[in-house]
Formats: sequence, structure tokens, C-alpha cells
Amino acid sequence: MERKILVTGASGLVGSDLVLALQEIVGRENVIALERHEAPPSFEGIHELADVRDSEKLEALIQKYKITEVYHLAGLLSAGGEKDPDLAWDVNVGGLRNVLRLAVKYQLKVFWPSSIAVFGPTTPKEDVPQHTVLEPTTMYGVNKVSGELLCQYYFTRYGVDVRSLRYPGLLGYKAPPGDGTTEYAIHIFYGAIRDNHYVSYIDKGSVLPMMFMEDAVNGTIQLMNAPKEKISVRTSYNFSAIQFAPEDLVKEIQKANPKFTCEYQPDSRQKIANSWPKTIDDSQARKDWNWSEAYDLKKLTAIMYQKIKEKIG
Repeated sequence: MERKILVTGASGLVGSDLVLALQEIVGRENVIALERHEAPPSFEGIHELADVRDSEKLEALIQKYKITEVYHLAGLLSAGGEKDPDLAWDVNVGGLRNVLRLAVKYQLKVFWPSSIAVFGPTTPKEDVPQHTVLEPTTMYGVNKVSGELLCQYYFTRYGVDVRSLRYPGLLGYKAPPGDGTTEYAIHIFYGAIRDNHYVSYIDKGSVLPMMFMEDAVNGTIQLMNAPKEKISVRTSYNFSAIQFAPEDLVKEIQKANPKFTCEYQPDSRQKIANSWPKTIDDSQARKDWNWSEAYDLKKLTAIMYQKIKEKIG
């Protein structure tokens, strides 16, 4: 059967890279990029406008393109979820439920990203195991825990082949950064290049799990390509690469720009960062489907700096 892939949230931080990677694998004509907004002028491929809360529109698109797989990335991030918790629930949980219901009806394979936001103050701070306490303090985290349980339910109850990863903080350069807690690590490059200075909303010493976007995309595709019998986790896999604090990233950026300085003015997102762990044990992913990252802090910093510099001129 020909693979026809629908990607929701296609112009977001992950979607911008994932759509391109999937187009290379299955062909541009077999990837449908779904967004609530018009595609950027540079986009090449099939683009559709829809809101993931609109189940009828989603179903119409699934029928129109004979979709076989959905990468459901649309959602509100941690800070946005705190500003409007009701909207976050409707989009993050309601949207996922729409996709899972349609997956039952049309026998779709589904990828949905969870997050380190599922963890909270009662979770171990280091080497968080696959199965652990999930008591998040944000609506985004609550959405993600609910989503993980929904995924597992639809797998055990209806046999939906839905797979998930708990994304750490992700660093990418294609899409503009949003308001997520870990996205200071993208904003910082824009500050370094434009102003030789950045004011960080996350404080010194705040070590968080992070990953370069190319690793995240490769891991996502690797998970989806793994044989079904290899998938032992149907909530969401722990997924990790590196970890660093803001000052670690500052030191690496200063290798490219010695004039760069950073000051620290923590805002409400610091409390969210404080509730998350420093390191993640992702041995289950490495064992089940041979996950392995390719980028360390030095390598990703050099690429991010160069690519963002080219982008903003």
C-alpha cells in the first residue's frame, strides 16, 4: 500500500523539519502538511488549512488523500498552555482524541509527541526511569499525561498502532522559536547574532534535557519504522540526547562570537523548568529500536549559529 502521510502542526518547530524529511522518504506528493495558517512562501508540497479540533474537516482530508499515517504535532506549548488552559486542553487533548478516533475508523498509524513536561517535582531529578511518577504542574504537562494514557488506551482497546516519544527541549533553526520553556536555547542564538547579547528567562544552573532537531526527526522516523513487535511502550518512550544549563550554551556560543554576553532574568517559566528533571534514562528506546543520538552540544551549537546567521543575514 502506498504511504500517504498527514502532518498536523506542519510549520511548527518540529513539523518544519519533519515534513522535509518525510518528503524525501515518500515523495513530496505523498506528504500533506496541515496548518491553521497559510504556508510560508518557501514551502513546496501539498498544504491544507484546518484546525485539529474540527474532526469533520480532518476526516474529509483523510478521505481525500487516502491517508495511511498521521504525525500529529499540532499543539500549544508549556507557556501558551498556562496563558489559556482551556484552549490548551481543547487543542492538545481534543485534537489528539479526534486523530485517534479517526485512526480506529481508517486504520491509521499514528505518531504523537509527548514531552518531558509529563514530569513534575515528585519525579526523580536524575536518570528518570521509563516508568515513574507523572505529576506535572502545568496544563501542558497534564495534557501530555492525558495524551499518553489515551494513546495506550486506543492501542489496547482498538489496536491502533500509535507511537510516541517524550521530547526533551528541541533546538531547530528552520521555524521561528515559540514561547516554550526550553526555547530560550533557540532565542539565545538570535540575541547573540543580532545584538551580541541575550537576556535569558531561564536562570544559571538550570540543567535540562535537550536535543538537536535532526536527532529528534531521525529518532521519530526510526520509531515509526520499527517493527510493531519491537514497540514495548504504548504510552510514550523516554527520549534523550544531551543536557545542559544556559551558561554551558553561552560558553559554546562565545567560541563563535567572543563578544557575546548573557544576563539572567528568570520569569514564570523558571518555575516550570525547576519542576523538570535534569537527565533522562532512555535505555528502553535504545534497547527496543536502537535509538542513538548523533549531535553533542559543541556540534549542534556550531550548526545552529551558522544556520541562524545565514537566515537573518
